Amino acid sequence: MELAQKGSEAYIPLKQLLVKMKWTTAADFDLAALYKTKDGKEGIVYFGDLGNMNAFPYMMLSGDEGVNDTGGDNEEEMRITQLDEMEKVWIFCWDYGQVQKGAAARFADSDIKLSVMDDQGNSFDVKPDTGTTGNVICIAMIDNTSPIGAKLVNESKVGTLKGLQRSEQLFDIVK
Repeated sequence: MELAQKGSEAYIPLKQLLVKMKWTTAADFDLAALYKTKDGKEGIVYFGDLGNMNAFPYMMLSGDEGVNDTGGDNEEEMRITQLDEMEKVWIFCWDYGQVQKGAAARFADSDIKLSVMDDQGNSFDVKPDTGTTGNVICIAMIDNTSPIGAKLVNESKVGTLKGLQRSEQLFDIVK
């Protein structure tokens, strides 16, 4: 199933998820997840804190690809093994070099593809859908506030940062 437009959504199971971001563009894109738990804790999983699959926050990033704007078959993966405690999880991509400079990213000229797969084999492709210029994009959100289950939403919210020092900078984009 494809979530190609901003605001498109699909319900997903609460078991395990695999988030893959692929690109061949010569850019140092980074996959990250910002989260807020049902009891109000906030945090981030990214290349500086890869997370933990077997303990809180029950999500882990595979590593960092495309460093120094390396083109080719770049792929970063994030496994989410539990969503029970999460209220919301936002899936971000940023252009590392452009964030450092505070300059616009190359999202429009890139071939970023985000896929979310559940443990039942269902795959959801989420395409960035924005004409807005920035260097950080919240591509998708997992909203776990509904009693009928978690919902995957194409967020496509863009922001511009000059350096990333605090996760609050990313929360400002999704608010």
